[in-house]
Amino acid sequence: MSVAENAGFNTISSLNRALRDAMADDPRVIIFGEDVGDAEGGGVLQVTQGLSSKFGRSRVRSTPISEQAIVGAAIGAALAGLRPVVEIMLMNFTAVAMDMIVNHAAKLRFMSGGQTHVPMVIRTMTGSGFSNGGQHSDFLEAWFAHTAGLRVVIPSNPLDAYGLLRTCIEDEDPCLFIEPIGLYWNAGPIPAPDFRVALGRANVLREGNDLTIISYGRQVLEALDVAESLKGSIDAEVIDLRSISPLDKETILRSVAKTGRAVIFHEAVRRHGVGAEVSALITERLFGELKAPVQRIGAKFAPVPFAKSLETAFIPGKADLENAMRDVMQTQEP
Repeated sequence: MSVAENAGFNTISSLNRALRDAMADDPRVIIFGEDVGDAEGGGVLQVTQGLSSKFGRSRVRSTPISEQAIVGAAIGAALAGLRPVVEIMLMNFTAVAMDMIVNHAAKLRFMSGGQTHVPMVIRTMTGSGFSNGGQHSDFLEAWFAHTAGLRVVIPSNPLDAYGLLRTCIEDEDPCLFIEPIGLYWNAGPIPAPDFRVALGRANVLREGNDLTIISYGRQVLEALDVAESLKGSIDAEVIDLRSISPLDKETILRSVAKTGRAVIFHEAVRRHGVGAEVSALITERLFGELKAPVQRIGAKFAPVPFAKSLETAFIPGKADLENAMRDVMQTQEP
């Protein structure tokens, strides 16, 4: 795999390239969703810009505003042998299509005894910090990670966005591909067409010996910043999960077995979140080796506020992570 640096290449460019390359490689790949066609702007943030002009409206089609119909049509298309990639504009709107996603897309492989697969991708964006309010900003990955049969993926950088999306499109099971809004304009290298990121394989972005930070999405970049700023006093290892389901248990456990301490950092509401599952995994498997209790950092248990001051207080940030790291390091070993 070869990449080239390009300051103008960002996550939007990477996702667009992944879709374009997948469509060029496989005529079964189709795209539809609200405003995805060029006549409607190529997506609200232009992720699909140029694709309908290149591949035609039979393969890239804008739809009415009906999330249940979008996902239902994708399930039917997948069952008929196509590989649909559909866009649900904002993650909160997946709630409108919950029956289709959870009761149909995720379960058909089980209900058919493995004879029927649903190879489809649901792309959706979300994230707080933009004053979009409580109905447009939630990270709801825990809902879907709780559902057997769904892949749940969240990239933290443009390169992984390309590799993960290509892998999801080629997967035989339905994938929920979550795009943090705050990462869309981050620059990164241009991926080669053969670049893939395996699902269920986390990435150790920074080696360390004192504690392990486990994160995904936008918080990965904040974790790296904090780890670097504290390197004189705390030697932190940083893991980017990349996929929530499947979860790379081996990488998590290997790292925490080495450091003896863990802090889990995500944007979603802390209560009942992915951090709780990861914390349970660590505690169940490594209880006797832990030097301190596992710490979880997430958003407050509330809808995302609209007012900027309240939204800022709602979102977990670098100061929260630094405090948790210092807390964990101060815990006396038994």
